[in-house]
Amino acid sequence: MASLKDLRSRIASVKSTRKITSAMKMVAASKLRRAQDAAEAARPYAERMGTMLGRLATAVGSNEGAPKLLAGTGKDDVHLLVVFTADRGLCGGFNASIVKAARLKAIALKGEGKTVKIICVGRKGSDALKREFGDNIVARYTGIEGKKGIDFSSATEVADKVLALYDEGEFDVCTIFYNKFVSAISQVATAQQLIPFAGEEVDGEEEATGSSAVYDYEPSEEAILADLLPRNVGVQIFGAMLESSASEHGARMSAMDNATRNAGDMIDRLSIQYNRSRQAQITNELIEIISGAEAL
Repeated sequence: MASLKDLRSRIASVKSTRKITSAMKMVAASKLRRAQDAAEAARPYAERMGTMLGRLATAVGSNEGAPKLLAGTGKDDVHLLVVFTADRGLCGGFNASIVKAARLKAIALKGEGKTVKIICVGRKGSDALKREFGDNIVARYTGIEGKKGIDFSSATEVADKVLALYDEGEFDVCTIFYNKFVSAISQVATAQQLIPFAGEEVDGEEEATGSSAVYDYEPSEEAILADLLPRNVGVQIFGAMLESSASEHGARMSAMDNATRNAGDMIDRLSIQYNRSRQAQITNELIEIISGAEAL
């Protein structure tokens, strides 16, 4: 049975831990609001750009003059996986969910005889994947989020690397993995094909609102696609970074809130145990005093 001194030390230690987790929760909550606003503000632009490029891609089809980012290389042998995780832990299953999704995809591709290459954006993803896929990692990026959050220059750096590898013929298909922010307690692990461009079909709502009207483009569709497709790579990577940042702060706030609650519960249990042990010790001392007095 633990002594009173040990119990006091444990209670003091848990109280210190609770102060740390409570402070981390407050910091994550303050960052979450800004990151959530940035992620939600970027969604309409990325979605509308994807929709417009989808219509252009449908118009161009498989023409000989179609840009390489749209038509692809004609092969499906080498896959590039871009994995977005955090630089730090203590955010629940945020990093583990993305690493698991990327790992399963890499294993499935290797099982089909494909070659897999990986770009890790975030230290945790790199640390987790290098144990099994160390030879497949071609680039690592850390410290993406600065004091003022994510900026487009960070996304441009990653996008330029992806486009340079594609121009050099280093891969045929590129897929990004990130957590899409839903709420502070919910993030969805998402895999999105980035290269070659895969346009989404126009849904019934867009048809009803008249946004599916026929447009005349100047210059030609091929020229517009050649200019916008590389930009779209940067936009989608930037959006993935913003979603991942908001998801990270939400997951950390939720995890630290749970840790704070658990620390409080542990303090209550230890305090009860301490009081009972102290009461038992006092009772034993009283019995010894009474027994000694009676002996005299």
